[in-house]
Amino acid sequence: MSARNAPTATRAGRLALGGLLAGALAGCGIAPTDVIDAGVPASGVKAPGQPVSDVQLFFYGQSGLRSATRPTKTPAGPQSALDLLLAGPDHAERMRGLSSVLPKFSGPLTADTTEGRVQITLPSMRALNSAAMNQLVCTVANAQVPGHKPPGQVLVTLMDAQTRVGPMICGGNNAFPVIEPSPTESSPPTR
Repeated sequence: MSARNAPTATRAGRLALGGLLAGALAGCGIAPTDVIDAGVPASGVKAPGQPVSDVQLFFYGQSGLRSATRPTKTPAGPQSALDLLLAGPDHAERMRGLSSVLPKFSGPLTADTTEGRVQITLPSMRALNSAAMNQLVCTVANAQVPGHKPPGQVLVTLMDAQTRVGPMICGGNNAFPVIEPSPTESSPPTR
């Protein structure tokens, strides 16, 4: 072979190899599939400097309490997050096996905030078990609470007309009571 025919031979070899690979890949036995409904389509990347506009809601799955992130148009405060939680999981969340253990309440729930604190007022706490408390506490603690504390430092209190529970914090995927040290004998009395 002459030096002048070498590029043509190399090109012909590449074309033959490409044809061989295409034939091998086409016959690999993978059948085409239909479109699979997997929830809300992905959204674009947020522009730098824009506030985060997602809200975390907490529902139960097979392995316990799990967060579900939903996009929102504006940052969601505790009341907005609570309202979304009370509406229950959406279609995509139900498809992931998530459900709510919150009881049906006889009236509205309100979330009042101060810096680093949320107070949830319920019509009645009688039907509220620890699993439902986990959902409420972790959802509002992960919302946009004044003071910009991390969710694990947001103090959440639950109350109705007769009962007050808390303050509690969301530690991972569970709500825990805040344990405050008791005064010691050497401490001066507070006035």
